[in-house]
Amino acid sequence: MHTVLITGPGGAGRTTVAAATARAAARQGRRVLLLSGDVGDPLSALTGEPVGEPAEAAPGLPAVPVAGGIRVARVDSGEEFREELVALQERGSALLGMVGARPLGAEELTELPGAEQFALLRALRRAAAAPDCDLVVVDLPPLHQALAALALPAQLRRYLARLLPAERQAARALRPVLAQLAGVPMPAQWLYETAARWDEELAAVQAVIEADTTEVRLVAEPGPAAADAIRPGRLGLALQQLPVSAVVANRLLPEGSVDPWLAGLAAQQEKYASAWAGEVPVVRLGHLGRDPRGPQDLDLLAADGLAPQRPAPRRAWTVEDRLAEDGVLVWVVPLPGAHKRELDLIRRGDELLITVGPYRRIVPLPAALRRCTVSGAALAEDALRIRFTPDPGLWPRTS
Repeated sequence: MHTVLITGPGGAGRTTVAAATARAAARQGRRVLLLSGDVGDPLSALTGEPVGEPAEAAPGLPAVPVAGGIRVARVDSGEEFREELVALQERGSALLGMVGARPLGAEELTELPGAEQFALLRALRRAAAAPDCDLVVVDLPPLHQALAALALPAQLRRYLARLLPAERQAARALRPVLAQLAGVPMPAQWLYETAARWDEELAAVQAVIEADTTEVRLVAEPGPAAADAIRPGRLGLALQQLPVSAVVANRLLPEGSVDPWLAGLAAQQEKYASAWAGEVPVVRLGHLGRDPRGPQDLDLLAADGLAPQRPAPRRAWTVEDRLAEDGVLVWVVPLPGAHKRELDLIRRGDELLITVGPYRRIVPLPAALRRCTVSGAALAEDALRIRFTPDPGLWPRTS
């Protein structure tokens, strides 16, 4: 399954571009599912009225066909939150009864901050498993929120592994006996079972995000404000090993205008679009002179270059063996556009904490590097090269 994640600075027209991307791919004969979690359903004004009965694109993910051969699935984060919390209360009913708690009814639950990200991630997992579908186009939130959501599965799995490690469940063999004596399931058993279920769901979402068939496209209206948002956004995505496959330069004004103000603005847009093109593929979309509405306007925007092709393989974080030449191993971390002043590295056991500007990630060290000490780092050619020197007490000896 090919998945295209579309985000960008707020107000850049990412929902319009997501719909036009789906439209362009459908015109090539591909079976497309367009997924959005936006409040207020802005897709309806773009894609038109449903042309068929609602159906499930995948279990638990309703979708409706619209004009142009696209199916549209919308995420109801409020309903998702209520269902999940009610189910959690039911599974922990014995524990709640022990402490005298009264469960909350579904009708009195309102979603909490962060529920939108969880609902969108679950919908992404379901969409990736949708039958009769070649391409999933996901209209993500604005760039900073999208980055937080995409990093969430790996972060939460790490927290669960540290706080509730399965191998340290105490008195595992005694739990069934204790549960019979007490007449209720033991709280620790319920807690670990819940953690295991969450980890399984998070792992499935993480697998979709990190798949080679998943790509990220950024939507921006070329200008200084967009450039200031795009550079750290690309860094944050690179830190999560999610390279940007293209930047969609949206709402471009026509060149050659006789109006000096419009000509100056068009020149500024061209300047920034050309700068991005030197770093990453750029898809150019012209300004329609109005807010796009309806399938006809999407057809005007759905240029051939907008339809995504198969993404290129991701650039891995490689370990260069320079033991013979310099006595070190070098871990190469691609960070396009990074500045030295933005970087920070901390070694904690078998993990490395990497900070780039406002973004941070804790990554496990490859097996060979765990037997080394960090001896330095350098930033050059859009890559951070971290040097590791073998620890004589841990490194295998050679005769």
